[in-house]
Amino acid sequence: MSRIGKMPIPVPSGVDFKLEGNVVTVKGPNGTLSRELHKDMIIKFENGEVTVSRPSDNKEHRSLHGLTRTLIANMVEGVANGYTKELQINGVGYRAAMQGNKLCLTLGYSHPVEMEPIEGIKIEVPQPTQIFVKGADKQLVGHVAALIREKRPPEPYKGKGIKYVDEVIRKKEGKAGAKKK
Repeated sequence: MSRIGKMPIPVPSGVDFKLEGNVVTVKGPNGTLSRELHKDMIIKFENGEVTVSRPSDNKEHRSLHGLTRTLIANMVEGVANGYTKELQINGVGYRAAMQGNKLCLTLGYSHPVEMEPIEGIKIEVPQPTQIFVKGADKQLVGHVAALIREKRPPEPYKGKGIKYVDEVIRKKEGKAGAKKK
């Protein structure tokens, strides 16, 4: 039995959970998420808890069991509390700013990089070197954060670029024969 898949998912008060066939819709203070899940998984909503079970022990059903439970748990958590990814900008002259609802990044290129936020995602810039990506959909928050990081990934020699706050950049040594002044 799946250790993750067999755990029930508590649905907090203020969150509406609807199950229509294999389509799950979760509505809460941070928005509404809907997802079509695999037709073989057995999803039940009773007494404020969601349980997921599998019809058989074949390999496909075992792998879908934990996945289905985790997807539903992430939807419930997202509409109840939301998800946040924090990015940090390192480098002289590198900075971020919001102009209207556009994210404007100055990253050492000959032009500023502008990004429009995707619907359902909120981007905040409390300081010029900090970016917060917030939203209800865990996958979408991670995707937008990865798109921002992709504009100037951290380089291994000086550590300049955009990185996640909890990311560790392993720095490389420069040329072996170069003299330092």
